[in-house]
Amino acid sequence: MKIVVLDGYGLNPGDLSWERLEALGEVMIYDRTLKTEIVARCMDAEIVLTNKTKLTANHFEQLPKLKYIGVLATGYNIVDVEAASSKGIIVTNVPAYGTKAVAQFVFAHLLEICHHISEHAQSVREGQWNRAEDFCYWNKPLIELDGRTMGIVGTGRIGVETAKIAQAFGMRVIAYAPRPNLALESHGFKYVAFDALLSESDVISLHCPLNDATRGLIDAAAFDKMKSGVILINTSRGPLIDEAALEQAIQSGKVYAAGLDVLTVEPPVEPLALYKYPQCNITPHIAWAPQAARNRLLNIAVDNISAFLNGEAVNVIQNG
Repeated sequence: MKIVVLDGYGLNPGDLSWERLEALGEVMIYDRTLKTEIVARCMDAEIVLTNKTKLTANHFEQLPKLKYIGVLATGYNIVDVEAASSKGIIVTNVPAYGTKAVAQFVFAHLLEICHHISEHAQSVREGQWNRAEDFCYWNKPLIELDGRTMGIVGTGRIGVETAKIAQAFGMRVIAYAPRPNLALESHGFKYVAFDALLSESDVISLHCPLNDATRGLIDAAAFDKMKSGVILINTSRGPLIDEAALEQAIQSGKVYAAGLDVLTVEPPVEPLALYKYPQCNITPHIAWAPQAARNRLLNIAVDNISAFLNGEAVNVIQNG
């Protein structure tokens, strides 16, 4: 059984072990794979693992031995699942490995926005406190979350975990999902219509999959419906937000601040206009990346392959 990992470095830059995977067959691990290298590297593979390297119908036509694709992530929009299904290729993903890590990262962004920790710490290093006439100072407004409204867009595992943390801060939590699971309201949040969430929320956190319905979900029309001074957090998928519309909303003051761990194009091809706004904090898609979370991801991915080899495939992405 030949197994090829197309882009292993993002998951494992050297602090995890591939040992369990290597026990399953002949394994070839590439740190990164260019588009032009995919077919040659996968030619004899029955199993291919990919994180962000796209696999399309054209690839499947040229890879007759391919039986299984394991996506080393929860989101699977990098694989043409319909085309894979038509060739009898099973596609799996890794759900739930990073629920707590990503929800934690939402609040890393939010608390940075509320307290400007890095900026105040830097001011102390530069001697501003030594020179201060008073026992304390703050260079930016400080925001208390208690009593504020958090709007959660998408109530999968991460959205629900984020809601729980928000409640621990004393926030009122409302949520929107296209198909609400009312049983989840037992966790203390209330489902509302999308427009109501936009207009009522002081903080909006996005937790949607990327598909035709959600691409550009947060556009100029959505910003118009938001409260003035809203905080926007996106740890989900970059294309959920129209970045040009976000820039305009920041310029107008509609958006007080944004915390983005994802962008429409990753990595960015060139510096974005958003970079120039200090109230827009952009991190390089790392919410998922604590070592413990990556280790869970790798173990679940190996378990997925083991189940497939035993004729009992799990975490299979269904076409449509």
